[in-house]
Amino acid sequence: MSEAMIPLRIAVLTVSDTRDFNSDRSGALLAERLAGAGHQLAERRIVIDDVYRIRAVVSEWIADPEVQVILTTGGTGFTGRDSTPEAVSVLLDKRIEGFGEQFRQLSWQEIGSSTIQSRCLGGLANATAIFCLPGSSGACRTAWDGLLLEQLDSRHKPCNFANLVIPERGQHV
Repeated sequence: MSEAMIPLRIAVLTVSDTRDFNSDRSGALLAERLAGAGHQLAERRIVIDDVYRIRAVVSEWIADPEVQVILTTGGTGFTGRDSTPEAVSVLLDKRIEGFGEQFRQLSWQEIGSSTIQSRCLGGLANATAIFCLPGSSGACRTAWDGLLLEQLDSRHKPCNFANLVIPERGQHV
């Protein structure tokens, strides 16, 4: 990769009824990983697991031209209040069907059949890439290291999502 990587502005949203910034290991891990890869943390927030509060924050970031990627962590399971997929899916212009499938394939190697309880998803909305990840730091590490690190790198070939959210590119190059 001889060309320079184009850093993206990435927002991180932790969905949790119990976490704060001192106990949010998953949000911290994602912020560390994205900075380590040369990207910029646009904003980081924590919101309770409520469809409308999640949707409000994600909608705000989708409308903000300074945010190119949104990473959410938490709320993707099957407990009563897990509602991130329901909150986010209606906001997507296009779903990235393979993201959840590939995440579960990678996760299978670590947690076996328990991976089927992950409802993680990816999509695009208003030229913003959105990835909803499980709440465990292990799952966030798996998603970042196994998928997002390459897919958010503008140099990754043959294609990546970075080139879809970089305004001057807006396509695979």
